Amino acid sequence: MPEIVNFLNHGAAAVTPAVVDKVFKQLPQWKLEFTQIYAPLFPHLVDQLEFLADALEDTVEGAYKDLPYYAIAQAVFALVYAHKKVGIIPDSILNLGRADDSSIVRAVLIQNEKAFAIYAASQNRAWSAITSAP
Repeated sequence: MPEIVNFLNHGAAAVTPAVVDKVFKQLPQWKLEFTQIYAPLFPHLVDQLEFLADALEDTVEGAYKDLPYYAIAQAVFALVYAHKKVGIIPDSILNLGRADDSSIVRAVLIQNEKAFAIYAASQNRAWSAITSAP
């Protein structure tokens, strides 16, 4: 997974506040799109994307102010990546098309586990339900 982490960190480094604002404005549509993901090999992916989107919304709206910017930047990169149809593995490839999306989301959750666990608790969400498992 080190290659995915490097890819994530490189992509997140390019996330500026302007990118965060642009993604924030698109989140309602993206959240609906994410609910339509069918990825039985990655059963947590939809919930994890929703969690990252909620964290981003709460941070941008000022409802939650304790997430480090690098956690938000990584979340934004993961959301943008999952939204795109073509990535390292195109989404159209049966059973494997969401493997790269899941790996990137898991890397975000693992690298920022402490901060996101605190956020989950503040929202009365069980961190174990979000999980960083595939």
